[in-house]
Amino acid sequence: MAVLGKIRSKGALLVSIIGLGLFAFIAEEAFRSCESTKNNERQQIAEVLGEKLTYQEYQDLIDEYTEVIKMTQGQETLNEDQLNQVRDMVWNQYIQSSLIADEAKKLGLKVTDDEIRDILNQGTNPMLMQTPFVNQQTGRFDANILKQFMSEYKKAQTSNPQQAEQMRTIYRYWTFMEKNLRQQILAQKYQTLLGSTFFSNKIEAKQLFNEDNTEANIELGVFPYASINDKDIEVSESDLKAKYDELKPRFKQSEETRDIKYVSVKVTASANDRAAIFNDVKNFAAKLATENDPSEIVRKSGSSIAYLGVPVLKTAFPTDIQNQIDSVSVGSTSAIKENTQDNTLNVIKVISKQELPDSIQYAIINDGKEGEPQWITTAQYQNVPSMDVNTQNYINALNNTAVGETRTLDLTGDTLTFKVLDRKGMKTKYVAAIIKKSIDFSKETYSAAYNKFSQFVSGNQNIESLEKAAKKFGYQVLESPSVRSGQHLIAGIHGSHEALKWTFESEENTISPLYECGDNDNLLVLALTKINKKGYMDINNAMLKEYLKTEVIKDKKAAKLIEKAKGAKSIADAKKQGAQIVPVQQVTFSSPAFVASTGAAEPALSGAVAGTQNGKFSKAPVKGNGGVYVFNVKNKLSRALQYNEKEYMQRQAQRQMQMAGNFMQELYLKAKVKDNRYMFF
Repeated sequence: MAVLGKIRSKGALLVSIIGLGLFAFIAEEAFRSCESTKNNERQQIAEVLGEKLTYQEYQDLIDEYTEVIKMTQGQETLNEDQLNQVRDMVWNQYIQSSLIADEAKKLGLKVTDDEIRDILNQGTNPMLMQTPFVNQQTGRFDANILKQFMSEYKKAQTSNPQQAEQMRTIYRYWTFMEKNLRQQILAQKYQTLLGSTFFSNKIEAKQLFNEDNTEANIELGVFPYASINDKDIEVSESDLKAKYDELKPRFKQSEETRDIKYVSVKVTASANDRAAIFNDVKNFAAKLATENDPSEIVRKSGSSIAYLGVPVLKTAFPTDIQNQIDSVSVGSTSAIKENTQDNTLNVIKVISKQELPDSIQYAIINDGKEGEPQWITTAQYQNVPSMDVNTQNYINALNNTAVGETRTLDLTGDTLTFKVLDRKGMKTKYVAAIIKKSIDFSKETYSAAYNKFSQFVSGNQNIESLEKAAKKFGYQVLESPSVRSGQHLIAGIHGSHEALKWTFESEENTISPLYECGDNDNLLVLALTKINKKGYMDINNAMLKEYLKTEVIKDKKAAKLIEKAKGAKSIADAKKQGAQIVPVQQVTFSSPAFVASTGAAEPALSGAVAGTQNGKFSKAPVKGNGGVYVFNVKNKLSRALQYNEKEYMQRQAQRQMQMAGNFMQELYLKAKVKDNRYMFF
């Protein structure tokens, strides 16, 4: 009872404490919920039609496509540029398939399993020819080979897991191809349906025939825009605004972009670095010339080309080595040569040069029994990164064994007997030791460049001072307008993703940190000068303003030249007014005339000529892309071709399908796509 009394006496305080505790619990849960929401948002690569794509889902698609490329191209790894291409291809495919799938669902379009079976049985779809299931006798995809593989793979999963693992790569490749086949067929269905809403008729077909086959030879009077100096044309702000309003639909941006200024410094070897590297290569070259076994010398030199010790084709070497190797006699070592293209010093020693087979058929003999015949080609081994002594001896023996001859090799811990069955494609092969050494900067050189650049960045934290100081430090400030988040790199500099990410997470008129990027040889700093919001471009955008100015100048020049050309009633009059007179042959309505003297294609001129009768002078001056024109139609005729209504109906239908092919951009704009890939890649 005493305890109860104490509790009751502290009731108000306990309620307060419990209340505060409860509030803290609720606040903590709310904070966790908020953090969870933010984490989910951070993991979202994109949003299309309200559907969110997470980082992991996107990465899975990239991994899938990467494995396909590795398999089809025989590559172990992809470099940065290749990975960026894969990311873009995966992104574009995801967007397209999502948009098509959404439209198809509304229309009730789908691709059934029966349709896929029919396509597989026909075996004519070009995509199927890229699979391992092509019948070598017929040269066509064979559904039975696919069925057999799938059956064996299913059995192996339970009876032989090791075999199943080996088959899994091909299985994944097939599932990737089947998925893409379904998407392709669905897109074709949608486009065909859309194309069918455009109608062609006999009148249009005949008109198309006439446009193609009615041609005119003209005498052209040219008043080039270049005949008036740009400096003689005044352009006001009101002129620019009027032109902007006239052409405004052209300036709509479907995504937000950034304008930046940047300073990029590429670190290169100093004179001392170059001298030291040259001295190293000189010492290795001297050893290469005297030693019988070049393998250890090449390895210690740090050459980017491994010494294999087996005969290879010239194509196994870089282009600069290919161009030099025949000038080096067998047993000789070349002088040191610099290649400025790849920034290397190069030495070549030719060990041997022989005419040897490019393909060799052989069989392994075990216990006196000859095994299955198999082929080996030079391409299979000439680009490997390294080769052990046993493999060297084996390949050299194959190359130098006659057809029908049997040889036994003593290998480390084993013996190998083989018989050469056939030799094909005799080609010149080389055994050559190559020292290709990069002219790299030293740590001291990089440290000096870094310290100087760091001093430049830290002492100039606004755009104005950065630009002023650049000249003092010997740097150049460059501009990159309209940077997009999906472009992966800043100014094409490798490893600049973090700088791109900063660009889209910062405010105007801010300076970035110092970035070390490139191929570990580039220093970079950015200044964010303008955020271009999604929608219509700002008229004050420097690049847009320059474009508007060019268009206004062209308009004002055209007005002056039209006034000048108005009085011309003949080619002779035009010549008196200062026109250049040139003949132009075979002008048709269906394609723009090209005027060599202005260097411009002129569709307006083609249209005016089509509307002018034979022997007549142009009704009015024609404003073109490169100048103002007047003309006289000297000879208008129809080519002696027979009209094929069916052919031109088909061509008209093809035109309509091309028009329908532009639908993807419209669907994209309506899908409200959010692209956050820059945050991750």
